[in-house]
Amino acid sequence: QVQLVESGGGLVQPGGSLRLSCAASGTSFSIARMGWYRQAPGRQRELVAVISKNGSPIYADAVKGRFTISRDSAKTTVYLQMNSLKVEDTAVYYCNYYVTTHYWGQGTQVTVSS
Repeated sequence: QVQLVESGGGLVQPGGSLRLSCAASGTSFSIARMGWYRQAPGRQRELVAVISKNGSPIYADAVKGRFTISRDSAKTTVYLQMNSLKVEDTAVYYCNYYVTTHYWGQGTQVTVSS
């Protein structure tokens, strides 16, 4: 069974940085597309970034140039490095695993506030 455990969220001031991690177990990590999505209060869940099994990333326009997604196959972990954080980046961030079915982590809160 696929399990995804996120970590690294927290409170940060505007302009600051955070790195999220998602450790995957029970998975075919090497062939999975991994991703990060977020959901702010009162809004739908939206894509932040995804990375293919070959390491090719895709970013939402809102985070291009500020966020970087990466994956470590040896650790079966995907990361999201978030720099130059803005108040509007505040949301619960969810890790996603996809081969033929989507699996989700429990989410980690990111709050950007002064």
